Order: sequence, then structure tokens, then C-alpha cells
Amino acid sequence: MSVDAIIIGDGPTGLSCALLLAKNDLDVTVYGEDDTPMHQAYLWNYLGLHEEDGTTFQETSRKQVLDMGARLEERRVETIEETPNGYRVTTHDDHHEQAPHLVIATGTDRSLAKDLDLALEGNTIQADRYGRTSKENVYAGGWATREDKIQAAISVGDGAAIALEILSKEEGEPTHDFDVPPEE
Repeated sequence: MSVDAIIIGDGPTGLSCALLLAKNDLDVTVYGEDDTPMHQAYLWNYLGLHEEDGTTFQETSRKQVLDMGARLEERRVETIEETPNGYRVTTHDDHHEQAPHLVIATGTDRSLAKDLDLALEGNTIQADRYGRTSKENVYAGGWATREDKIQAAISVGDGAAIALEILSKEEGEPTHDFDVPPEE
């Protein structure tokens, strides 16, 4: 099976990226087992929310991503390989999928970066402010790119920046995602 983008990691970075990509009509699959540190978090400082339990945040985010049309696969990605058409992932149960764009949002588990020989800074994946890594069309964000100083808002922002970078590549020009209220 082939899609436009594969996202590995279903925490705030991966879900934010998936939401924006699916909203803009890209075919997106998110791989993760809903085992994110967000389930241990409590949001007191997230803009727009007075306070919210991390599990509730995750449940709401997952539903929003599904409602927008992305797929959530509760599977663990075991390997990634570079192909002539992008990147192919294989899961623990031998499911395969391929995409031209790959997003790594695996939190503190950076083991998949080794499959692609991505550049690292210490223990983290080296990525610029748009999530671009040392490999063409491979992006990383959130805790995968930071040793510390991580926060839900940063992770969501990383996912949005990566999505805008992918959308810009697809459009062939800088793209933004800005909605206005419908006219009455």
C-alpha cells in the first residue's frame, strides 16, 4: 500500500502533523500504539485550554485526526527502508506501507533513525526548525529532536511545522494553513 505520508508516533507531534496533512487532502497513516508520555501529563499551560488531563487530550486529538480522514494504525514499526519511491515501513506483524514523506515522532525512542542513518546530535535526531533531517523527505520533531526542554505546545508546533513543509513541497511553493470563519 502507498500513501502520501507515513507518520511514526501518535503523540502530539505526530497527531498535529497528521491533522494538517489530512485536512489538506493528503493520504496519511499514523503508526503508534497510543503509548505516549502524554498519558502521564496534565496540561495547565497549554494555550486555549485552562487545564486538561493528558489522556483526554490524546483521546480528543486522535478523534480529531480520524475525523479529518487520516488513518491510525495501532502497530509498532520495526524497520524503515529507503526505496526508489520514498520510504517503506514494516511493522511487528509484517504489515508494509510506503510513502514519499516520512515523519519520525517517536519521542525518546530514536532507534528507527539508525535504519536510515540519520544525523544525530548526541542522542537526538538532528532536524531544522521545519523538521527536515539529513535525509530527503524524512522529518522529525518533538522529543525525538530534543534531549530536554520538551513541552506539549512545542511538540504540537513541531508537527504543524513539518506538515507545512510537506505541503509546501507538494505544492511546489510556500504553503500555509490559515482558515477564516465562514461567511454568514
